[in-house]
Amino acid sequence: MLLPEGASTGPDGRAVLPGALVLGHGAGGGIDAPDLVAVSAVALDLGLGVVLVEQPYRVAGKRIGPRGAALDTAWEAVVAHLRAHVLDAPLVTGGRSAGARTACRTAAATGSAAVLCLAFPTQPAGRPDLPSRLPELDAVAVPTLVVQGATDPFGVPPAAPHREVEVVAGDHALKKDVPAVAAAVRDWLGRTLPRA
Repeated sequence: MLLPEGASTGPDGRAVLPGALVLGHGAGGGIDAPDLVAVSAVALDLGLGVVLVEQPYRVAGKRIGPRGAALDTAWEAVVAHLRAHVLDAPLVTGGRSAGARTACRTAAATGSAAVLCLAFPTQPAGRPDLPSRLPELDAVAVPTLVVQGATDPFGVPPAAPHREVEVVAGDHALKKDVPAVAAAVRDWLGRTLPRA
């Protein structure tokens, strides 16, 4: 866990913060993805805590993860542990690609204050015959930001009542304009967690 300078702890030992960002990685990558690193720096600069979660299959040395239900169960357990033992703060959950999908599917169960999606994979690339994943986004009832590359082969989801979509240069990796990704997240976090 990364804490901003001057973070304090309560009598129960949990960090007391105006908010914290809990982020998961994509299916084929890790927590060192450039967009995750940049967004983490933004959150710390705003006085928020940051937790970068590596899925259990990656910790076990596997390259491919299990189906969504197993990922969701692991994610919910991590967030429950953070709430009970580590953080006293509203949590913004999210991640990149598969991590964003997991955060969307579990937003209600984890009590997320908001959801941050970096490169949400709306439609499986090159597979128009497979179902869209847009219902996972549509089911989120809290403020949501999607930052998507303009040429992402997984598509760009539309904006919706609880969802803002920021399109930046680049593809699914979001590496072409990392400062634009960071700026979009900074603006949104500042409006979503105004105490930050």
